[in-house]
Amino acid sequence: MSEPMKIRAKMVDGSAHIAVLMIHPMETGQRKDPRSGQAFPAHFIQHVTASVNDKPVLNVQCGPAISKNPMFGFRVKGAKAGDKLVIAWEDNKGEKARSEATIA
Repeated sequence: MSEPMKIRAKMVDGSAHIAVLMIHPMETGQRKDPRSGQAFPAHFIQHVTASVNDKPVLNVQCGPAISKNPMFGFRVKGAKAGDKLVIAWEDNKGEKARSEATIA
């Protein structure tokens, strides 16, 4: 399931501006199938991490109230162009994704 994330990371006014689009269904477990009436099973990202040059810069705990294909945006002070950015997530079913980018 882990399709690649889309990452945009660039330096602006001395800090790295990072935007990450995560491809994920983010199912809450409350929506029902119109045909069967059964609820779709919950399937959502629970944990997101980011690191720059192997130094943790973001640690987020998520829940089911986030939209499908969520986008996270954040800034990192102290980063510089050419630094390696790694974004990873894990969902409630144990599925994982990891992507790397270079800060421009």
